[in-house]
This record gives sequence, structure tokens and C-alpha cells, in this order.
Amino acid sequence: MTEARSRSAEPEPHAWSRPVPIEDYGFIGDTRTAALVASDGAIDWMCVPRFDGLPLFGRLVGGAAAGAFRMGPAGSPAVLARGYSEGSTRLETTWRTGGGRLTLTEGMVAEVAGRLLPTTLLVRRLTSDQPVEATIEFDPRLGERRRAPRVRRRGPLLVCSWGATAVALRTEPQVRVEPGEPTVVTVTPDRPVTVVLAVAHREPLIDVPPREAWDRLEADTKLWREWCAGIDDDVSHRPVVVRSLLTLKLLTYSPSGAPVAAPTTSLPEELGGIRNWDYRYAWPRDASIGLAAFLGVGKPEDALHFLAWLLHASRLDRPRLPPLLTLDGAHAPGERILDGWPGYADSTPVRIGNGAAGQHQLDGYGWVIDAGWLLVERGHHLNSETWRALRGFADRVAERWREPDAGIWEVRGDNSHHVHSKLMAWLALDRALRIAASHRTPSRTVQRWRTEREALTAEVRANGFDARRNTYTRTYGSTDLDAALLVLPLLGFESSDSDRVRGTIDAIRRDLGAGGPLLYRYPPGRDGLAGGEAAFLPCSFWLAQALAVSGDVAEARRVFDATIALCNPLGLLAEELDPSARRYVGNYPQALSQAALVQAALAIRDAERLERGRAARTATGG
Repeated sequence: MTEARSRSAEPEPHAWSRPVPIEDYGFIGDTRTAALVASDGAIDWMCVPRFDGLPLFGRLVGGAAAGAFRMGPAGSPAVLARGYSEGSTRLETTWRTGGGRLTLTEGMVAEVAGRLLPTTLLVRRLTSDQPVEATIEFDPRLGERRRAPRVRRRGPLLVCSWGATAVALRTEPQVRVEPGEPTVVTVTPDRPVTVVLAVAHREPLIDVPPREAWDRLEADTKLWREWCAGIDDDVSHRPVVVRSLLTLKLLTYSPSGAPVAAPTTSLPEELGGIRNWDYRYAWPRDASIGLAAFLGVGKPEDALHFLAWLLHASRLDRPRLPPLLTLDGAHAPGERILDGWPGYADSTPVRIGNGAAGQHQLDGYGWVIDAGWLLVERGHHLNSETWRALRGFADRVAERWREPDAGIWEVRGDNSHHVHSKLMAWLALDRALRIAASHRTPSRTVQRWRTEREALTAEVRANGFDARRNTYTRTYGSTDLDAALLVLPLLGFESSDSDRVRGTIDAIRRDLGAGGPLLYRYPPGRDGLAGGEAAFLPCSFWLAQALAVSGDVAEARRVFDATIALCNPLGLLAEELDPSARRYVGNYPQALSQAALVQAALAIRDAERLERGRAARTATGG
């Protein structure tokens, strides 16, 4: 039997110098935290003990001093294949090394026999079809100061600790790994190299032997496949839809049900720019879109889990709905800049916290109440607490819809009368009225909502529509457009095939087009911040959805197909895409992008069903 051997080695220059393209990263997680893995096998981002915790490996935005964890070829061979094991969250990367192949299979264990593990367990295994030299580079650095750990050994365990936080590394066969010192191992066909990293925060470390950890990962993979088997079969592009849903599941913090917008902070919307934000929080708006996605594929339990989180999280603020919340439902911390962090591709500042937490954003109420209506429409009766909370949100809208707000794009500066926000306020009142038809509600309340909805309708049509160009506008009296208005045909505010709706869709495509299916969310640079930004990927899926709902199904399919072609080979999407360089920018993977993909696929499916139904009725003379 061949023994694994180790020796010190110099780090590969490519592994530490240039930034890896964002689209190159794979994504693994355990529904509490996540890791981004480059195609050379380096984990360049992972926070502990959860998404919004301290970075343990932070090289993505913190430079080499922030640490990484690489397992891969000793040289720089090309990637031969990369993908997820079907219907699972397990990532596999294969390189050609000389005449052979080296494969890294990795994942985090979320559950065993349907029960959450008490700690994060990262499992990574190297296999080969002939003897191959591979490198292990383990360099954990915790937190803002990128601190090196206190290191000790407990038998086969390498323990690195920083006060209340500790990680334990164990290998099979046993290899002496020194933090910060690259180690070369020989992988043979009969002896894979398995590495297990266990994370503990204010709790005892667990010691899971590598073979047992691998078995747990296999069992976890089986659970994911069983979950995927319950997704409806009749969705267009089912594999990429399933991958988006798995990504949304991994981005849901399972202890509370909070859906995180992205696992990263400060990935720039413009390389070298300042539009770098912390997305490791939960936005009720984005989460509501995800709820609709899960409902649409036959996963109501996931939608109900979200609603339970929202009720718990918003309880201290009602009837105000905060724009974003922490994973525990607390107020998000104010923004702070990490001194000395170089940022991704020299894009500074690197921020933690999010200043949008205190904004007045009217549109969020519409998304959330609409999510409640979707549940009711599918036969779920809301309990009294849930309906009381949604009624409070509707009352808040009735009181404040006449005020300007920061809008869906969280513009930093003076508030404005955003037309999209007004439309979503209309949606909040309209959906509350629909729910009230089957849920006990005081008649005075119903009448108030109806009166305010009609007043809103009149004001938006008078002040938010440009009759000369036949389009709704970004703000009252403005000539700017807003791609968020692509939700218009979904609301019922106008007939989905009306001249105003079609005019708005056409104007957005013409004035905000960024080439192919890509769209800017509003005229670049018109937000009071220096610099520009790239095309916003969810807008392309909203365009496909709007076209499908308004009756242009063939064009909807064309836009959808062209947009999913922009997914990276792993089916993951960032927030934005640079139209000229064709590179991802913004935080990644982005829950809103993945959820919008699913919703567009569902809209096309539903539109195709209607087409087939009309064709059948015509054929039978019905």
C-alpha cells in the first residue's frame, strides 16, 4: 500500500498574484456558511461560523495576508472537467497532470439522516488514476486583522484557534500540514487523500475521522438528490433551474430560515470602483422572490419556512418592514471600512455592514404581501398572526405611499418618487384586498385599502407616465427609465398586453439595452455615486418574464436562452456582468439572479401551457 508523503514546497506564483475571475469560482455550503473555490482548488472565501461571520479564508478581498486553503495539482495544469455531482451540492474538479488525471471532490455536510450537524464540516478528497503530486496549502487567518492562529496538535488533529473560534484539520493518510507552509503529497489510485476541516465557535471541536466524514458527505448528497427529485419535471431548462434552486437553498441560513442575498462582501460592481457592498444579510424583497420560485416548482415547505422567518424577524419593527435584516432578524450593522484590505482587483473600500438598513424602501411591502397572496392562491390559509402582520404592512403602505423613498436600487442621497416603488405599493394594497376576501378583516380597513389603491392608481398614471414616449418612467417627471418596471405586466395594474405595458417594455429594451439580452437597471451613473456599473443580470430574466406574460412567448424564450448562456459552467450567476469584458462583477453567487432565473423559466412554462391550450381549443372548434 502506497504511503502519502509530504514535503515543503514554494507556493505557485499564479495562486497568489492575479485575481481569479469571479465566474471561475465554484460554490459549496452547508446552509450556515459557504466557500468559494477557484478552479485551481483554492478556497479564497469562507466565513465562520456563518455567512456574516469573520472570514477564515479571505484572500478574495483581503489579499494573500487574509489566507486561503488550496488542494490541487502541484503544477499549473489545465482543468479538464468541472461540475457538480448531479442533483447535489458536491463539487468535482478534474485536472490533467502529465498523462493522468487528478480530481478534487468537495462539499460541506449540512445534514446526516435529516438532522443538521452542530458544526461546519468541510470534506475535500483528491483521487487520481496514476501516481500524481498534489499540493495542500492551508493558511487560515481570522477576521479583520487577518490573525494567524495559535497552533497545537492533538494526536492526528491539527488545531488552529483564535479565542472562542477553532478549526481542526485531519487527513487520511496522515500528512503533517503546517499552516502557511505548502505541502506536497503523492496521490495514488489506491490511496486517495482526504482532508476534513471542522469548525467550532463557542463549542467543543468535533473529531470526525476522514473516512466517516466522507460517508457523511455521501449521505448528505443522497438527501440533496431526494430533495431535487421533488422539483416539477415540466420546467424549461430543468438542470439550470435545479442548480439555481439548490443555490438558493444553500444561501438560506437554516437555523433561522433567513435567505442571505449573497455569501460575499465588496465584490465590486465596477472593477477598481467604489460600489462595493456587503450582501451577507437578508432582504425581505429578494427573499419574497425566492419564495415565489419555490412555490412555482412544487416546494411549498420552503416558502412557508421563509414566511416563518419573516414574521419572527420583523416582529420588533412592525408595521415598519426594514429593507434588510441580519440572519437572526436583528438590525444590520452600519457600514464600516476594513483598513488595509486591498479589495478584489484593487477595488476599495472593503465594507462590512450595510448603510441601506435605515432607508425607507416602499417596494419591499409589495413583494412581501404578494408572497402571502401566492400562498393563499395555492390553498394555504394564513394563520391569524401571519395575517395580522401582513395587515400591518398594508396599513403602513396606506399611510406612507405618498412619501418619496430610496427605491429598489437603494439610491444613496435624496429620496424620490420612484414609479416602481409606487407600483409595488399598489401591489401591496391590491394583494391585501385579495387576501381579505378569505381572511377576517374589518370592513373599515378594507375600504381604506381600496380607497388608497385607487388614489395610487390615478397618481401613478398621471405623474409616472411619459405619454410622448409611451412608457412609465423611473421617477415622477423624469425622462429616465428603470428596468425594475419590467414587473409591470405581472401586477395587474395594467392589462398585461396593453399598449402602455408594451411601450414600457420596448422603451426599456431600447434605452437601457447593454447588448444582446443584457440591460442596465437605470442609466449608468445616475445614482449619485462616482463611476459606473455593469449590466444587472436579474433584469434580463425580468425581461424574459415580462415578454412571456405579455404574450410574446417566442421572444421570451430567445431572451431567456441568451441569458442562461451567460451562466458560468456551474450554473451560477453574479449580480452583474460587464457587457464589454463579458466578466462577472458584483457579489456572487447572487440569490436575486438565481431566483429571477427560476421565475422566468416558470413564466415561460405557464405561457407555453396557455399557447398549447388555445391551440387545442382551436383544433377542436372550442
